[in-house]
Amino acid sequence: EMQLVESGGGLVQAGGSLRLSCAASGFTFANYAIGWFREAPGKEREAVSCFSSRDSTWYADSVKGRFTISTDNAKDMVYLQMNSLKPEDTAVYTCAISSWYCGLWGTFTHRGQGTQVTVSS
Repeated sequence: EMQLVESGGGLVQAGGSLRLSCAASGFTFANYAIGWFREAPGKEREAVSCFSSRDSTWYADSVKGRFTISTDNAKDMVYLQMNSLKPEDTAVYTCAISSWYCGLWGTFTHRGQGTQVTVSS
């Protein structure tokens, strides 16, 4: 069974940092594009960052220079290092996979339960 489990969320003050983790199991990690998405109350789900062996890395303009995606293929883990957090980063963050590529966000249908990130001002 393909499974994604996120962790690492929490409450942090503006300007602080968090590192989110996504543990993958049940599939060959390197064969998929892996993305981080977030959904805030009243807003649509948006792609934040993505990695694939074909496309390298991608970041939304709103997080460029602040967030860094990384992978550990040996452990089947994906990380999202988030620095200089802002209140507008508050959302539920999920990791998701696609057998296509970064950018085709509608294909990232297999996702975890998510982890809450709350940034206080």
